Amino acid sequence: MKAIPPDSVGLVTPARLQFSEPLALSSGGVLTDYDLVYETYGALNAEASNAVLICHALSGSHHVAGYHSLEDSKPGWWEQHVGPGKSIDSRRFFIVACNNLGSCFGSTGPASQNPATGRPYGPDFPMVTVRDWVESQARLADRLGIRRWAAVIGGSLGGMQALQWAIDYPERVRHAVIIAAAPKLTAQNIAFNEVARQAILTDPDFHEGRFYDHGTEPRRGLRLARMLGHITYLSDDIMREKFGRDLRGGKLNFDYQVAFEIESYLRHQADSFVGRFDANTYLLMTKALDYFDPAGATEGDLARALSGIKADTLVLSFTSDWRFAPARSREIVKALHDNDLNVSYAEITASHGHDAFLMRIPRYVDILTAYMDRVASGADA
Repeated sequence: MKAIPPDSVGLVTPARLQFSEPLALSSGGVLTDYDLVYETYGALNAEASNAVLICHALSGSHHVAGYHSLEDSKPGWWEQHVGPGKSIDSRRFFIVACNNLGSCFGSTGPASQNPATGRPYGPDFPMVTVRDWVESQARLADRLGIRRWAAVIGGSLGGMQALQWAIDYPERVRHAVIIAAAPKLTAQNIAFNEVARQAILTDPDFHEGRFYDHGTEPRRGLRLARMLGHITYLSDDIMREKFGRDLRGGKLNFDYQVAFEIESYLRHQADSFVGRFDANTYLLMTKALDYFDPAGATEGDLARALSGIKADTLVLSFTSDWRFAPARSREIVKALHDNDLNVSYAEITASHGHDAFLMRIPRYVDILTAYMDRVASGADA
């Protein structure tokens, strides 16, 4: 990297907090102590009224924006939208990004040492849910001196966390920004997740989740899981636009090696995923997605499940997102409207599929920026 762009938060250093108060989990398990890794951008004002929490998706992390070193080739995963002068402006907000429990990017997870055994947790790490993540994030907020978030924001699985925050802590969230999410997964989405998990679980190098002890990694299973997942993040239109049926070598090989450009792309995505993401974490994260269903506690009545929310809400969806289709976002909007809550909704035309929430699409930028201006005005009042 030659120079850090002027609209970046610049060089950032992750922080770590240790929690010794036991965390009772939805699964019935308990974490007696745990670490949370997080990053912050901007400054907390004297009233602590300008804090914004950004929640990450399945394969994301706390590294939302900026660079960890001058040698970094890529910035944080939401650099397009976070930084000075951007939609989520670090000159106006104190931005907090936390790595979820069970992840493999620093917070306590399956690869962490189990204090009871002195070995990695592996499959003994308890199942975690979106509600558990929200509870741990609330404890982080307490430690940071934040009693109320100006906004909780997330895309995909992060959007589910934003919604859960508004449900569980109505007094602690002024605005919830829910992007490319759903009130629960469809059967088809659960099916995709199960195929991905089976690819990992049946890899002979998985060793029932104790591959750390064997010095192995279920590379084949994790590669297949990533390839399948990535297909669902893209739309047919963007695949056609980027790859079509283009042949990598200009002609058919008549073998099982790479022939089409799309095959090469998927293999590259899979190879880059292996080695930086933990297989046990992938299993945990997909199960957290499957289990998310706020209306499960209200006999399927989503409006009743959301009846205690006090936050104003922005819900965004993308036309080509077939994994979390706009109709799913409209279910959230209707349930909020049924409770006479303030909710804004936009369906953004985009060809990028589910991955559109990561992109810098002009209308998306305009809407998110305008809404965050409103959030900032309230924080300054």
